[in-house]
Amino acid sequence: MSAHQHAPHAAGEPHGHGDHEGGAAHGTYASYLLGFGLSVVLTAIPFWLVMAHVLPNETTGYVIMAFAAIQIVVHMILFLHLDSKSEAGWNMMALAFTVVVLVITLSGSLWVMYNMNTNMMPMSVEDMRQMP
Repeated sequence: MSAHQHAPHAAGEPHGHGDHEGGAAHGTYASYLLGFGLSVVLTAIPFWLVMAHVLPNETTGYVIMAFAAIQIVVHMILFLHLDSKSEAGWNMMALAFTVVVLVITLSGSLWVMYNMNTNMMPMSVEDMRQMP
């Protein structure tokens, strides 16, 4: 077969313009609306948690990071169309790489913020008034 000829489709397989060789099809209008709606909700809930002081400060940070991780996955699936079927699994490797970077970034951020909070010198209002 030449490079421009394709193998015939098996019975029941879709074919036509929307079919991509090894790639994911573009999303539908409904999938983009679903992604947008989930993005808004996954942003609004942490915003509300912070503004309404619903949870203790220590817990709020972890909950916000969990929502951020979920939102990254939503964006990757609904907007970037990453799945295990497209591009011979390369997208799955991109997903795995993103998860590793996400874990390193979130755990490193928490570690740095915790150590900065622990090692900062406590300062009261009276101490601040006496500063030059």
